[in-house]
Amino acid sequence: MISCNNVSGFKVTLTERGQVSLPASLRQQLRLKAGQKLVWERISDTELRLKVLHAPPTSRTELIGFAARFRQEDPRSTHDWMGELREGDED
Repeated sequence: MISCNNVSGFKVTLTERGQVSLPASLRQQLRLKAGQKLVWERISDTELRLKVLHAPPTSRTELIGFAARFRQEDPRSTHDWMGELREGDED
């Protein structure tokens, strides 16, 4: 078990898309990895608790196999992907 006594006081900003980033030092202290599941629990009208689910991470090989179905003959640029993902986001 990791002591979280020294993780209070971190401030983050909510983006226009409703996202937050956890500070790197907090991710390191809690040993969080990309793709790991987190759960928000409502404590009160102004408080939330963030719980880390300790499910075994998906192997890299499984992810590559899953992504293969989305590959195209002519790979698209990151700019093209982001444009497609953001379609419809504007009000």
